[in-house]
This record gives sequence, C-alpha cells and structure tokens, in this order.
Amino acid sequence: MTAPFVPAPRVLIADDQALVRTGFAMILAADGIDVVGEAADGGEAIAAVRRLHPDVVLMDIRMPAMDGLEATRRILADPATTETTRVIILTTFDLDQYVYAALTAGASGFLLKDVTPDHLVHAVRLVRRGDAMLAPAITRRLIQRFARTGPDHPRLHRDLAGLTPRELEVLTLLAGGLSNAELAGSLFLSEATVKTHVTRILTKLGLRDRVQAVVVAYETGLITPGQKPDQPY
Repeated sequence: MTAPFVPAPRVLIADDQALVRTGFAMILAADGIDVVGEAADGGEAIAAVRRLHPDVVLMDIRMPAMDGLEATRRILADPATTETTRVIILTTFDLDQYVYAALTAGASGFLLKDVTPDHLVHAVRLVRRGDAMLAPAITRRLIQRFARTGPDHPRLHRDLAGLTPRELEVLTLLAGGLSNAELAGSLFLSEATVKTHVTRILTKLGLRDRVQAVVVAYETGLITPGQKPDQPY
C-alpha cells in the first residue's frame, strides 16, 4: 500500500538578525521544507502568521519592538491561528526565564541557536506532526529552575485530581524526560497504550502538548527538581 502523501512543513522564521534567518532558511529548504516567510520582530511575525498560516514558527525570544514571548502569546491565544500553527522558541541561552514563560504560553519547545542542521530539521518535522520538541536534558533543567518562581510568574493552574493513579504515574515519568518508548519499557506497556494515556492526560488537563504537561508536573509538585524518572513517587 502506498503511504499517504504528506505535504512539506510550511515554516515562518522570526528573528531580528537577517543572517540567522537566511541560514535557517537555507538549512530547511535543503531538506525540502517550505519557508513561506520571514519576520524581523514580533509584530511582523503575528501579521505574517495571520496572512500565511504556517505550520511552524521558529521564534526568536529577543527582538525589538515586540519580543518573541509576546508574539507567541498572541499567536497561540488567537482562535484563527492556535489550532494550525505551532511555535518553536529560538534562544541563545539554555536557561532563559523567557523560554519558560513561552512554554507556559503554549510554545511546543525550544532550540538553542547553535542547533545542528539535522536537529533543526527534526524539530520542525516533529512539531509539525503535533508532537513537542522536548529535549529532556535542557528543558527539564529549565523547568526545574523556573517552575517554583514567584506569584507574578505565568502559570498553567491545573488540578491533577481528575487523573487516575496510572495517569499520574505516566505524567510523573513523562516529566522526568522519558520518551514514549522509555515509558512503555518502564511500565511494561505497549507504546500504543502509553500514547493513549498521554492523550487522556492532555485532554483532562486541557493542555496543548507534552511540554505543557511537564510544566504542570513541576508546578503542582508532582515531580520536584532532582527527582529521577524511575522514582515516580
């Protein structure tokens, strides 16, 4: 049977440095990814998303006029774009409080600007499929640092009471950075069953993707900084 045709991801690159935009565009185009537009600040990014409806936005955090954080919030809060467009945050720093805020706002992950070409392409394709770019070694460290900040910090405010014991176990291990395959091996379940549990967790908590699930796990204290993935309770 012939595999169904999947069109190339359509990507918008938002960064105030023209050289960065050009370099990323060349990398993506060389792998058959369609770069539909560029933006030099957050305001341009919002306008371009509304006009072009890209699948994925590569969004720099630090830009003039309107930064990437505010642009991400507006794009993912807009009913016209939140269901069709996903955002990957670009940052120069691997521990940036603005990145945490962007993840809370609904960004599907983040990449350092020195990302390898293969990793960049993989991230775009992964996020376009509806998954999240959750790089455990970096994202977990970021969330551990900022999840317990002051009351003025944006939060997702989710109650875990509606989750079953198994779903709590899955969420805890997921927050520890385990992939679906690793979750399946740890819990002696099939990957299909794990995917079902993850989908139910996201639905019950009203979350966009796995990244937000990790944020909630830390914010609620289900998992604490330093806790190992094989220690769910």
